[in-house]
Amino acid sequence: MEYRKLGGSDLSVSALCLGTMTFGEQNSEAEAHAQLDYAVARGVNLIDTAEMYPVAPRAETVHRTEAYIGTWLKRQPRDRLVVATKIAGPARGFGWIRGGPRIDRAHIQSAIDGSLRRLQTDYVDLYQIHWPDRYVPMFGATRYDAAQERDSTPIVEQLQALAELVQAGKVRHIGLSNETPWGVMEFVRCAEQIGLPKIVSVQNAYHLMNRTFEAGLAEVCHHANVGLLAYSPLAFGHLTGKYLENPQTPGRITLFPGFGQRYNKPNVPAASAEYVRIAREAGLNPAQMALAYARSRRFTASVILGATTLDQLKENLDSAEFTLDAEVLTKIDAVHQRYPDPAP
Repeated sequence: MEYRKLGGSDLSVSALCLGTMTFGEQNSEAEAHAQLDYAVARGVNLIDTAEMYPVAPRAETVHRTEAYIGTWLKRQPRDRLVVATKIAGPARGFGWIRGGPRIDRAHIQSAIDGSLRRLQTDYVDLYQIHWPDRYVPMFGATRYDAAQERDSTPIVEQLQALAELVQAGKVRHIGLSNETPWGVMEFVRCAEQIGLPKIVSVQNAYHLMNRTFEAGLAEVCHHANVGLLAYSPLAFGHLTGKYLENPQTPGRITLFPGFGQRYNKPNVPAASAEYVRIAREAGLNPAQMALAYARSRRFTASVILGATTLDQLKENLDSAEFTLDAEVLTKIDAVHQRYPDPAP
């Protein structure tokens, strides 16, 4: 396993990260522990979760993922692991989380205390804002609409509240998720201007059918020394090819139809078919090609894997052994030119 520095932090993280949002919905506690054991045995040291998990989110299961990780984590050598979790913002409602989550001082303090209790640890290595407190287009929306602006907690106040967690030893580093170039830059600017902890990472979608990070965010993160934690590297299974022959194949898309809106777009089947074809012609597993591509980008700190079975997890982790050659990369770019970002 390769290890990389996470942005400007002192954290050395595995190039592949174990995502956990299936724990508590698609995976039992025993299955969750088996995945954690196996991933760590294969060299994974970064574990990513969130207070709102598992997905699809609902009041009956909220917080279950962190609780499952906590019963495993309490038996582990804590200093060998990098544990990341997230605080939910207001964009998606979720009235069952703190009566309607916000990113302000009271909510941040309540959220971290809840996460630490469920995770059964004294601190998290990376604490991330799951999505902004302010309005931004997300999850398949691609156009900013100023008319949708709403009252939000000023970024400097969010940073001040997060700084209190760092000072208290509850959090080592802070990061963002589902952020925009302006948001990343504003967090960096405010931190530098006032002398507050600087963000070290941004967790955004990045895969062969969504390379929008390569525009503004790649430049911003390069100059600000912010690492990408790439989520959905298999585009909810589309890049494995499993939905090409049978669109009703069991998977997250078919189990939770409302959860994959960004993939219900015209060019997704055609683009995924082309990427699967490139992989198979090169003698590669399509999933492993997609994961190897995301891992190979200069701006990627770690690629977040999500699996529901140990066989899937093994296949995904095996992608660490692949380096894509120039011919495959050229073919990938040709498809990208034909179908640019069909699932942003």
